[in-house]
Amino acid sequence: MSPKEKVILGIDPGTNMLGYGAIQVTGRKVTMLAMGVIDLRKCGDIYLKLGRIYERVRGIIEEYLPDELAIEAPFCGKNVQSMLKLGRAQGVAIAAAISRDVPIHEYAPLKIKQAITGNGGASKEQVAGMLQRMLNIPQESMLPYMDATDALGAAYCHYIETSRPELGGGKCSSWKDFARQNASRISGQTSTTTVLPAALLKKRY
Repeated sequence: MSPKEKVILGIDPGTNMLGYGAIQVTGRKVTMLAMGVIDLRKCGDIYLKLGRIYERVRGIIEEYLPDELAIEAPFCGKNVQSMLKLGRAQGVAIAAAISRDVPIHEYAPLKIKQAITGNGGASKEQVAGMLQRMLNIPQESMLPYMDATDALGAAYCHYIETSRPELGGGKCSSWKDFARQNASRISGQTSTTTVLPAALLKKRY
């Protein structure tokens, strides 16, 4: 029996720059399919931005055909207007996924950092560096925008969260608990990456 395959799309919402990253999971092997950003900085009207986010996210979904969407929750900061804008961007991205019947999972930034690095207070650069090592991403494929790696981190975080029961054989309340139960597997696990053209992915719609 061939290993079960699934595609996870990660989204880091934003009204100026929205990040996305897609991974393919085949058994315990994880490969990066794509990561990038939707640059909205030249669009001055907020409602036009939201419309473009909806259209572009739908296009990404139609290209990579994800089985699940992992989206980063807006950070609860002091700037109410920024929170409102992020919430709108997140809502529109979620609506695009709903329109294609893609299951949605939301993760707080701290949760994603904890899952990827083991430290909820890690910097964006540390998250990007860890993902590059875990997925063996060539330096030339790394983007200067942390929004893209943040989105990839959301997708990988969801992979870790949904893999816990399968890997650990029991419930884990935290990454530390998961690591303790699966120390040998974590230390010996390797991942490879290939950037696959969307045409090779099996059409589901």
